[in-house]
Amino acid sequence: MRSSLDQYCINVSDLARSERFYTEALGLSVTHRIEIPGVSEVVLAGASGNRIQLARHHEQSGPIEHGNALWKLYLDTDDCEGLYARAIAAGAEAVSGPQHLAQWNVSVAFIRDPDGYLFEIVQMHAAQAS
Repeated sequence: MRSSLDQYCINVSDLARSERFYTEALGLSVTHRIEIPGVSEVVLAGASGNRIQLARHHEQSGPIEHGNALWKLYLDTDDCEGLYARAIAAGAEAVSGPQHLAQWNVSVAFIRDPDGYLFEIVQMHAAQAS
């Protein structure tokens, strides 16, 4: 048996604004759109093929309150500094700038998207030969 997590769905307050942010700032691509009664959705994918679904519930204003259940989402990249700068230029809230974490040999940065969802941008660096 094979299992994997593949797609996450988050509620957004302005679907067009969020789609622009996720495509232009984060570099994701729209795979398809869904219209069901009371909900408009856009599904986007990154280079890994994993997806995020942006949902605009017509009767809901703003993000769904998750309490402390949703802490953060991860963005895998090969350019932490570049993606962070592009996201900030596109209107993301700066939480923590890029920094190298030597113990894991990764660079990380934190941003909030237009609806306040926290993202950790992660760049893994090649293992160094001993």
